[in-house]
Amino acid sequence: MSRLFSAYVIVDWSAAAKPSTGADSVWIGVAKRDVRFRLTFESHNPATRAEAEKLLASILDDFKKRSERALVGFDFPLGFPRGFAKALNLAGEQPWRAVWDQLDKMVKDKADNTNNRFGVGSEINRRMTGGPFPFWGCPPKDALTTLQPKRTRAHGPDDLPEFRHADLAAKGAASIWKLYYNGSVGGQAILGIPAVRRLKLARGEAVKAYPFETGFKALTEADLDGVEVVVTEVYPSLYKAQALPGEVKDQAQVRVTAEHFAKLDEAGKLGALFGPSKTADPAVVADAESEEGWILGVEA
Repeated sequence: MSRLFSAYVIVDWSAAAKPSTGADSVWIGVAKRDVRFRLTFESHNPATRAEAEKLLASILDDFKKRSERALVGFDFPLGFPRGFAKALNLAGEQPWRAVWDQLDKMVKDKADNTNNRFGVGSEINRRMTGGPFPFWGCPPKDALTTLQPKRTRAHGPDDLPEFRHADLAAKGAASIWKLYYNGSVGGQAILGIPAVRRLKLARGEAVKAYPFETGFKALTEADLDGVEVVVTEVYPSLYKAQALPGEVKDQAQVRVTAEHFAKLDEAGKLGALFGPSKTADPAVVADAESEEGWILGVEA
């Protein structure tokens, strides 16, 4: 059985406000095959998101030259809970794309990692509810009337959901509305989605975002004809990573996650992972494809 991908790139993103390396910074793990088709692994630890973006582009350029298709997994949501685009009055047939475009307009992320993620969360709160909800979490010095350091109230039946379907299915995934403190994927998503959008724009139709453009379905070689890169959300915490001597936890996680998908692909089992279970609710599949996204490897 032929493999769908030649390389597996896992990106552990960071919302850090200044350059940093080591623990809790950006790690890029690359599992690829050498001339003898043995799987090799290398990791990179760029100090800023701008450097990471440049490095990722050069890694993908290298694969393209060799006509090798890559799976690129990011450890943050590529979509928001259902109803988000509508709550922001964003136009367009594809809610996920409207949100990507909107974030790209709002986000300012400088070369030294200074960024306005709290300002973006605050402005979205203002537009949607006029108060410090649903986004929350910031240093006290960044607090505003529309963004508070702590959560001000729970999600009610008339609010946007606190979690996406994928977050609930993954058990333990943090809410995208949390912008600060440990596990704050919200800040990473706000800064990360525009970077993924740029990656896609630079490569056009050769890059497909899962499940928005591939469909929430099992993938075959025929589905990926002409595709150089599939970008997806991954959740490295699902794979119990034991750090090797000298490795930091994030580095171990990108390695183990990349190797996990590579082994599944080698066994001809990766394609099926892109599809939902036979018992999946059609509404969940529709929400994942149109707006929320999905975590590769989590069962719907």
